[in-house]
Amino acid sequence: MAQRSLRVGIVCPYSFDVPGGVQFHVRDLAEALMAQGHTVSVLAPADEDTPIPDYITSAGKAIPVKYNGSVARMTFGPRTAAKVRRWLKEGEFDILHLHEPVTPSLGMLALWIAQGPIVGTFHTALIRSRALQMAYPLVRQSLEKISARIAVSEDARRTLVEHMGGDAVVIPNGVYVEKFASASALPDWTGTPGAPTIAFLGRLDEPRKGLPVLTGAIPAILAEVPGARFLVAGRGDDGQAAALEALGEQARSVEFLGSISDDEKAQLLSSVDLYVAPQTGGESFGIVLVEAMSAGACVVASDLGAFERVLDDGQAGFIFRVGDSADLARAVLDALADPAGRAEKISYASRSVLQFDWSTVTGQVLTVYEMVLEASRALGGVREDPSSIRPGRGRWTEVTS
Repeated sequence: MAQRSLRVGIVCPYSFDVPGGVQFHVRDLAEALMAQGHTVSVLAPADEDTPIPDYITSAGKAIPVKYNGSVARMTFGPRTAAKVRRWLKEGEFDILHLHEPVTPSLGMLALWIAQGPIVGTFHTALIRSRALQMAYPLVRQSLEKISARIAVSEDARRTLVEHMGGDAVVIPNGVYVEKFASASALPDWTGTPGAPTIAFLGRLDEPRKGLPVLTGAIPAILAEVPGARFLVAGRGDDGQAAALEALGEQARSVEFLGSISDDEKAQLLSSVDLYVAPQTGGESFGIVLVEAMSAGACVVASDLGAFERVLDDGQAGFIFRVGDSADLARAVLDALADPAGRAEKISYASRSVLQFDWSTVTGQVLTVYEMVLEASRALGGVREDPSSIRPGRGRWTEVTS
């Protein structure tokens, strides 16, 4: 039986001014759903001059907030709530999909306001999260509105269970595998046996992304492979300045590329010999590992639980002890000294990444949508006192007061 077309509203809590993993996940999910014939609208923070696709509605300017070990750009307050109400009313959605609904931003507001078929996706993976502990009392009752919970990894599911109770189905982040697999290598970024290229991508001034761990490993790597080149992509002038100071004369082996586009990222990962992921914590999945694996780069990653699962306990890449620059240097040198072993891991990775392709992930998300809609229809589409809600299209409703 053919799957019917749905009207899907997706809420992203973080701003598209400085996009990160959650924003890219939301964008790609929206486009994957639209490619299958569904109508999708995304609500997200964005400044007026930030270029966003037509299917994204800006909820207004965001402010930077320290949240869960990082700096997130979010928006909140009465004016934002009014925009959420207007978007919900105009969208007439069959289903509402909230990302990080307990983050004090758009998802939390939408969860308070909306009533009907709601799916929540949880991305955060932290052993102890003060932010989640503080936010939980604000949304404890509202969480009961969520008909189905998705976690992007086992680590994110465990965080959800430990901080908020309940459970979730694990559906990983998606990647357009073919886009990375077919990207053209660029000569300037392509290494040779005597001058291999090693890439890092991430915010340079965010410690948990691990640039200081990599810079700490560079002297030992250059001592064994003097021609090695390090290509560092990402924002963060302070992080770049700190790295240059730490490296001294050996900074000549490092090229800072600044912020790069999605196409340039695919080309970079298709060009380099190794992609290094030295993150020290707070990673729920590791989408850039999957992108590197799709592009054919050999991955060297810290032994965070999320990374080990993506790399299938080292079968799809090399692993080193988190935060240990000496062990990172050891893993990089082992990988460079073993071309056959490197090729074997790359081959394994190219097969493993297919489970993360959007063609597979979108089908899993749609299965959750259909289960939620079936349950909603069985319950008549209304879960609370009908006097407190305003009818939508018979499938989704909005609280008006």
